[in-house]
Amino acid sequence: MEPHCAKCKIPGKDKVCMTENEGRGPEFCPTMNHPDVVKKVTESYHAPEVSEFARLASVQEAECYANRGAGPYVMQPSKSRVQEVVEFAGKLGCRKLGMAFCVGLHKEAGMLEDVLESHGFEVVSVCCKAGAVPKEEIGIKEEEKVRIGTFETMCNPILQAEMLNREETDLNIVIGLCVGHDSLFLKHANAFCTVLAAKDRVTGHNPLAALYTMHTYYQKLKDEEFGEK
Repeated sequence: MEPHCAKCKIPGKDKVCMTENEGRGPEFCPTMNHPDVVKKVTESYHAPEVSEFARLASVQEAECYANRGAGPYVMQPSKSRVQEVVEFAGKLGCRKLGMAFCVGLHKEAGMLEDVLESHGFEVVSVCCKAGAVPKEEIGIKEEEKVRIGTFETMCNPILQAEMLNREETDLNIVIGLCVGHDSLFLKHANAFCTVLAAKDRVTGHNPLAALYTMHTYYQKLKDEEFGEK
């Protein structure tokens, strides 16, 4: 059956994916339905190019909580994502970091570059408008532009990826690329990537805010005519 983990109603302490030996799962549970796939994929974590990266990612996860000890443990998050990125890059032994950012977050990208350089990293960065390629190149019509009647350069995530590939970055950081443009960047980048910020023009780049208020101010998200507005 198709996996639908987002629809699972089993409490965390009883989930088969979060307990040892005992646990329950719904009929669409991938953990229960596909043990062969789980086994095959688990083996892939032992590949040289993955094993240490995966191990350090889990180490970083645990270190983001304070006062860890014997249970029962109440989670106490203690580190921002910016701090996590700095620490994780250090754990990996990265020398050169790449930044692919939206030109609308140029100020924030500059602030991050200062932080990263202060920790000894070499940083290379490419904004989304690099290349100055007009939107007409990808078939955009005048009425489909942001500012109709003006010259607009296309966002160029494939060029961003290529420029960072040429620099042979050790880790790439994505900052606010548009929906779809981020997909193209992630598909074409050679190095491992992490997302620092996901663009949301309305909520100050906090996409979950719309979901948190879906039953109040953002009820329109489930409106049948939402896609037409």
